[in-house]
Amino acid sequence: MQLFHCTLSAISSSRGPPVDIPLGAPAVREDDFLMFLSVGRWCARRPKRTLAAWLLLLTVSAVAVAVFGKVTTETVTIPGSDSQAARAAGTAFHDSASGRQPVVLYAPPGTASLTDPGTKRAVEATARAVRKVPHVVAVTTPYDSVGKNALSADGRTGYLTVELDLGGRDIAADTTRNIVDAAAPASGAGLEVTAGGDLAAAADKGSTGHSEIIGLAAAFVVLAVGFGSLVAAGVPLLSGALGLAVSLSAIGLVGHLMDMPSSGTTIAAMIGLGVGIDYTLFCLTRFRDLRATGVGVEEAAARTMAGSGKAVAFAGCAVITALAGLALGGLPLLHALALAPAIAVLVAMALTLTLLPALLSLLGRWLTPKVRPRKSSPAQAEVAPRGPRGWGRAAQYVAARPWRCLLAGLLLTGVLALPASRLTFGQLDAGDKAAGTSSRIAYDRLADAFGPGVNGPLQVTGELSRPAADPGDGRITAVAGALLATHGVASVAPAQLSSDGRQVRWQVTPTTAPGDPKTAALVRDLREDVLPRATAGTAGTDQVTHVGGATAVQDDLNERLAGRMPVIVGFVLAVAALLLLVAFRSPVIAVKAALMNLVSVAAAYGVLTAVFPWGWGADLIGLEGPVPVPGYVPLLMFAVLFGLSMDYEVFLLSAVRAAYLRGGDNRQAVISGLTATGRIITSAALIMVSVFLSYLLSDDPVVKMFGLGLATAVALDATVVRGILVPSTMVLLGRANWWLPAWLDRLLPHLDVEDDGQGQEQPHVGTDRTHPTGPTGHTDRTDRTDHTDHTDDEGGAAR
Repeated sequence: MQLFHCTLSAISSSRGPPVDIPLGAPAVREDDFLMFLSVGRWCARRPKRTLAAWLLLLTVSAVAVAVFGKVTTETVTIPGSDSQAARAAGTAFHDSASGRQPVVLYAPPGTASLTDPGTKRAVEATARAVRKVPHVVAVTTPYDSVGKNALSADGRTGYLTVELDLGGRDIAADTTRNIVDAAAPASGAGLEVTAGGDLAAAADKGSTGHSEIIGLAAAFVVLAVGFGSLVAAGVPLLSGALGLAVSLSAIGLVGHLMDMPSSGTTIAAMIGLGVGIDYTLFCLTRFRDLRATGVGVEEAAARTMAGSGKAVAFAGCAVITALAGLALGGLPLLHALALAPAIAVLVAMALTLTLLPALLSLLGRWLTPKVRPRKSSPAQAEVAPRGPRGWGRAAQYVAARPWRCLLAGLLLTGVLALPASRLTFGQLDAGDKAAGTSSRIAYDRLADAFGPGVNGPLQVTGELSRPAADPGDGRITAVAGALLATHGVASVAPAQLSSDGRQVRWQVTPTTAPGDPKTAALVRDLREDVLPRATAGTAGTDQVTHVGGATAVQDDLNERLAGRMPVIVGFVLAVAALLLLVAFRSPVIAVKAALMNLVSVAAAYGVLTAVFPWGWGADLIGLEGPVPVPGYVPLLMFAVLFGLSMDYEVFLLSAVRAAYLRGGDNRQAVISGLTATGRIITSAALIMVSVFLSYLLSDDPVVKMFGLGLATAVALDATVVRGILVPSTMVLLGRANWWLPAWLDRLLPHLDVEDDGQGQEQPHVGTDRTHPTGPTGHTDRTDRTDHTDHTDDEGGAAR
């Protein structure tokens, strides 16, 4: 989100009075920016080829998606967990690829029940029709001996059990639609037919296109007002929309190679759209600044990429590096949730570095700001200038009262963060879906008729040391009896025995819903107490048991995430601090910035806790009440926010440091930096917040969590943290902000994030010019022009 003109080049080229700290501007050669300059110039001279290449990539990706389709799945794999062992043991029973998927049949009041002979004939006709649907391998009715428990006591609710040769990730909405259409005999008899399970999930997969449109519209308004030009406002939107299309296509295809949750695609769209617009806006502002000073279109585009484009690469790599920390979680789910937004950020970076200079070349004459000279009378010229306004006045207020502002900012963020102390990881189930969706309708009807536990049965498996002849084996019946006698268990289905007699499986129906904490407690009770006692009291005490099922998987996931969270958080904190240390060569600033990032994240966690688990204002965002927060949501949000907030930090601190190098006055440097960047940072945040909040319109509670949490954190980060906490602490720390030990100065590389190599007068071709030593004793830079051939078939328009 480096949105506007960062001034990191001033870090290495500013002149000012000598200072007694090792902050010198590094010696910068053309080699440091040649790659970005060359790429920008090449694309600016060949705009049509560059644009055609991106359109070709978009076409190829769209065709690939049309041929192979986009694949998402909610399957969670947890290597080494007890639930994963139960799933592996279940393969001995040769279940269908899809498992058992319910198709709920409901007889409304005033119609014949499912026990009516006419209704029974309609249901059986429906079963025969469904068996003919492609990919269906078996259908069980409530009237079959193995399906007798699929009919409610009042005879008004029942379900068909459908098995397919497709895994959950491969079930498409068309498959669900074909199965429901085949149930026409049941519908004709007055029954309401609703698919459940993975069939419902496939049918409920909706598009978030309306959220993207709203986000783009809000960004357009902000851009149009800020630039005063519809063409300039349209360029970031074009780049953002194209990046969104390419990245979503790529992520959809990646779903064929790994388990990609549907929420991962939406999160990638959310982040990719935001950074895509912001990165383009950042470079576009630099381009307009250069054009306003008389730099030619092609040269301005190339220098924009050499400076601002390099900063975009730094910012994007910071986001991707933070996301990479999630790999330390050791979970395929985290890998997918990190990879999806990383792809979106990578595409946004590539677009900014290649397509944008081409667009700047083509549209340069319309993007150049118009300068309107002011007319002033001699009398007006004598009028004293007005004092600082807006962020300038705010900066002076903060600098004059640093302790008061610091305490007020900490108090505000502390109050918002307070609920986060009560944040616990939970799990969602179909009962948390939006009303009216197939998943929710099927869930509610099954829960009303059979109890809430029927929506999430547990799978208990046992491995016998000696084969059993039949399910009546004493070892099997002992475990079944112990399960049935356990508090919280509603029923236990007859044991299933594998063909070799060594594997046994029981289906246990809890008395509580899958997402109820009591069900998770039941899972732990079975593992730690019930099953060990049951197997210890039978012959063959080496029997091994496992507990699986949706609730067991989610409980294992939350436990694994809680254990790995300190490692991931520590990694992200270390990476953020290291990047800032390299960029600003100050350990105090690096550590302080990492801690300040924690403030906005903690406040976002507090808002997340109050709205979702506590239900405060949940109805305002389309929820019916409290909703648990899955463990991966805070973790992914932490990584994303640390990557995004890096841009605001770099933007503000680069301006402060440049002012400090010029004047050597820390307090005045803080005022100057905040005055210069405050409005820009808040404008940038407004675009990002608008994009994130637009996703509150999604029906998926997880998407709402990310939308609200990210919007809250970005809003606080851009205002309270960067506008109050950071400047107030810098004023209080004084010159200690810029302390750097000599040994660390020697170790750190000299990174000039945004310098475009044009900070000094350009020498003639073929000459070298070394400038005198800067204020801190370092040689400034050696500038050389390149020997690039300016002949090109498309260069004329740019020049």
